[in-house]
Amino acid sequence: MELSAIKTVAVLGAGTMGNGIAHVFARAGFNVILKDVDQRFLDRGLETIGKNLDREVKKGKLTDAEKPGVLAKIHATTDAAKLSSADFAVEAVPERLDLKLGVLREADSLLRPGVILASNTSSISITTLAAATKRPAEFIGMHFMNPVPMMALVEVIRAIQTSDATFATTIALCEKLGKKPVAANDAPGFVSNRVLMPMINEAAFCVMEGVATPEAVDAVMKLGMNHPMGPLELADFIGLDVCVDILDVLYKGFGDPKYRACPHLRKLVAAGWLGRKSGRGFYTYPA
Repeated sequence: MELSAIKTVAVLGAGTMGNGIAHVFARAGFNVILKDVDQRFLDRGLETIGKNLDREVKKGKLTDAEKPGVLAKIHATTDAAKLSSADFAVEAVPERLDLKLGVLREADSLLRPGVILASNTSSISITTLAAATKRPAEFIGMHFMNPVPMMALVEVIRAIQTSDATFATTIALCEKLGKKPVAANDAPGFVSNRVLMPMINEAAFCVMEGVATPEAVDAVMKLGMNHPMGPLELADFIGLDVCVDILDVLYKGFGDPKYRACPHLRKLVAAGWLGRKSGRGFYTYPA
């Protein structure tokens, strides 16, 4: 499908990534169908979008008069049948293969022929996901970064089945959103997490082995390597459970022990200390 034909975009999942993706599409003038399985997830997602739009107003990126128009473009629903009117769809559910496959197969059965179906997965094989649909040539990875409204990068990942037309349309769509698309071919973790997760994992090993405190590890990387956030701060922001899930994908995909998740990371996840979203991870956060 050509970029000019895309007017309505379906976003599957209203969580952290999904509501951010809905936000940027609506800001760019697209009608958005925001789909989730429970109204409370949709309500929470819409509340987050409203707060993020308020931040844009305070920063002068948006006017008070423009905000209602952006929100009006987002149509939240639990009714999967509404996906039939979408011209493009992005899946943004948690990083579990079984969950993603279920959501993608449902969307695939409802979207019109020729409509591109993208996944925001951060590590799972795009080729595997594409093969589970009846539109493998119109399937692609569209990995946004968190927080989506602020981060410029979108990693665009081709499955071996992805057509040139699908790739070109997705690149053009990213640019229309004001994002900077970077192309990658399908491999575990793509580029972003294949490079990032081993750093986070090694930082966790430094803490586990008593080399340094989390504060000291992060200070070295911020002051010595000019990183805006230390790796353990970033891990807490991403979610320690998500980090472990991605490391497991890398370990399984490459069969290389260098991707083995640090036992301390697994222990924190087992305790329910998942980072910012739970109030505690490597650091403690106020309620």
